[in-house]
Amino acid sequence: MEGLLDTLGDSSRTIAYAVGGVVVAVASVVVLRKILIKEKAKEYPRDTVILHQIGRGPYAPSLTPFAVKLETYLRMARIPYQNVHGMKMSSKGKVPWIEYNGKAVADSTLCINFLNEKLEVDLNKHLSLRDKGVAMAMQVMTEEHLYWFLLIFRYEYNNDKTFIKQALKIGSFVVWIAKYMVAKQTRTQGLGRHTEVEVTQMFKKELQALSDFIGDRKFLMGDEPCESDCAVFGQLSQFYWHFLGTGHENLIRDEYPSLAAYCERMKETFWPDWDQCITHGGTREATK
Repeated sequence: MEGLLDTLGDSSRTIAYAVGGVVVAVASVVVLRKILIKEKAKEYPRDTVILHQIGRGPYAPSLTPFAVKLETYLRMARIPYQNVHGMKMSSKGKVPWIEYNGKAVADSTLCINFLNEKLEVDLNKHLSLRDKGVAMAMQVMTEEHLYWFLLIFRYEYNNDKTFIKQALKIGSFVVWIAKYMVAKQTRTQGLGRHTEVEVTQMFKKELQALSDFIGDRKFLMGDEPCESDCAVFGQLSQFYWHFLGTGHENLIRDEYPSLAAYCERMKETFWPDWDQCITHGGTREATK
């Protein structure tokens, strides 16, 4: 799920080197890997989840929806955790990932599955079997399809890249690399074979379906949150707060008020310290 592009902010040079095929770049990656391998293992408190993720985002806690998903889950499950911001990748070359009492786990979904089993957490216990199936279907729709709309609008289309450049602290060259990578990935996935007009229509239809499903309910499946709320909120956080420069900045607010209200409820319920977890457009350092 978590793609390489999610790490652009703190590892833009790594991405550039990996794509360019330049000797100096390759050598730099090798040196970087050696430095990371030789890095002494840090001592972390026991029985505390160590959440590795890139730095905080401008208007939402992260520019990757999977970090928002995983951290929201930790808050919803009331699991003690500690953030470690940086570019250290998991064994699968992705972020976010976790460590727990010396055990490293990669991929946000696998992290959640691991913690559910290890700590006997069940955020879906109030759901019927049917509702569990529906919740999972909604999660898969957002993470395995809606996510691709985020990538294609954020990196591939010829729109204003000022926000993403400033937010990730990258230049035009890295943006060009990201565009090339996303174009290649989305063509394989399928969306990249359609026109921008067609993709936009599909994107809006999917948002409408999610909006119709949530309606005026407090959370995804009713008055109580469930595990899939973390994933849905993670994806929507990017369209609601971090869609600047795409030409659809206010799409959620203007056309899907139920989704906007849902985002605000999730924020208020699980992120009372939201203002401390964002950089306010890069004007200050996040304190948490």
